[in-house]
Amino acid sequence: MTMMKNLSGLSTAAGIAVALLVSASLGAQMDARQIVRRSIATWERSMKAERSYSYTERDQQRHLDTGGILKSEDVDVSQTIFVNGDPFQDHVEHNGAPLTRDEARKRMEKLLKRQNETKAEREARLANEKAERAFVMEVADAFNFKLVGDDLINGRPAYILDVTPRPGYAPRSKRARMFTKVAGTLWVDKEDFGWPKAKGRVVEAFAIGFIVARVQKGSHIEFTQTRLADGVWVPNRVSINANAKIFLIKRYDVDEVITYSDYQKAEPEAIASSAKPSHAPQAK
Repeated sequence: MTMMKNLSGLSTAAGIAVALLVSASLGAQMDARQIVRRSIATWERSMKAERSYSYTERDQQRHLDTGGILKSEDVDVSQTIFVNGDPFQDHVEHNGAPLTRDEARKRMEKLLKRQNETKAEREARLANEKAERAFVMEVADAFNFKLVGDDLINGRPAYILDVTPRPGYAPRSKRARMFTKVAGTLWVDKEDFGWPKAKGRVVEAFAIGFIVARVQKGSHIEFTQTRLADGVWVPNRVSINANAKIFLIKRYDVDEVITYSDYQKAEPEAIASSAKPSHAPQAK
């Protein structure tokens, strides 16, 4: 009898334990859209923090003909410097060589323009930059999200979400209009909700720019981010395969890979006092 009581007690205790574990598990689960909303908050925080970092950007563009044969290739390298307290992309290299005289002249013109901008010009530029980034704030409302699995990226656990356009969504900004035409997959870090990886594909052609150009169905983009020691998520690599038609006739295909490296956090004093590049690329 005592043994039966003990077994009964153990069974009850086990049942309670299982119930508690299930309850805790359900409590810990998050709705996919809630995950995305928290990830957008992390993205916004990281974007603000990124403005205090210098880094190197390498942009490689491969232009292809209709048969997929390489027509031309351009590789540009820029480095972030701080001009009047704001980050500035300083063009330092083209196709593996120092800038030509004409390229160096254009670079200096841009640098001087930034150095000499008025308060009103700076405010307008910052407002425009903010508006350019604002479309990301629409992500949570523009798509339907489905939690489809888990992954491990750079040793960190992440959610995997399937992303599809949300029927009937009305974009609030120009750049968000493309959201109704793209789908993909988003990876979200489980600890602090950064975006270690994302893939997108065009499911319906859409117009871009000030000329009659349409990005064709099948174009795709992939980007990855890395987490710095202070918890800031920054771009690592962006890969774009775009198929477009100009005036609905001329086909324009490009493979582009942008990589970001050498992130260095600048001290506030250095940002405040920095107005000129520490390097001057030689013209040839």
